[in-house]
Amino acid sequence: MSLESMTSEGAQEFYGRWASLYDVIARRAPGIPRLRRRVAAACQLEPGDTVVEMGCGTGANLPYLRERVGPEGTVVGIDFTGPVLERAREATAAYDNVHVVRADATRPPLALEPKRRGEDTSGDDSGATDLEAVGVESGAIDAILATFVVGMLEDPAGSVDDWCNLVSPGGHVVLANAARSEAWYAPPVNAVFRAIVVLSTPPTAKLRYENEPHLRLDEKIDTAHTRLRERSVALADETHVFGVVRLTGGRLR
Repeated sequence: MSLESMTSEGAQEFYGRWASLYDVIARRAPGIPRLRRRVAAACQLEPGDTVVEMGCGTGANLPYLRERVGPEGTVVGIDFTGPVLERAREATAAYDNVHVVRADATRPPLALEPKRRGEDTSGDDSGATDLEAVGVESGAIDAILATFVVGMLEDPAGSVDDWCNLVSPGGHVVLANAARSEAWYAPPVNAVFRAIVVLSTPPTAKLRYENEPHLRLDEKIDTAHTRLRERSVALADETHVFGVVRLTGGRLR
């Protein structure tokens, strides 16, 4: 079983169950806060800009993005897991220009018609923010960020294309993902990396796979980052955290 073969409900249940652990790792693991500052910087944001994070998780990146756009800018985080988004809302409650939207990053509501004014949403438990109220429209986005997301998508290159199409001309798209290290000290690092991937891939009790999840992850990440390089002028092409994290950022052609 792989991530792409899971039902949406199954994936939400899995990641919702581990939301607390993911939040601790996302905010406190060695080197991760510095990495998050770097990915926010790679978005090339200016005060007043609008930035959207696809797959924002528990919201660890959102305060760093808000620092870049200032109080006059707009930050939107999109994720499909309820318990995870509750943590994101708590982390950004002090900012009135940071909005959290419950939606699928492969079908972001930014590309859809917003809810009509006066529409009855009392029966809607999705937790989604009214994008019309947020004031974000397709084509008015200055940057899109996605960290540790594309490895979970069935069509990572297609999603990168969709995200690029949402950004205004001259805007930026930034990807940061974990894959096997290619550094000289890679063997022990990659052994640990493989164990982490196995433990974070449903079902966690499975020790042997028909298709090794860390190899499939590498393939998806290579595909996504290559597509972004094809669609943009590269401004960042880096590795971090013992060579495990790959960061690619570009200005759209």
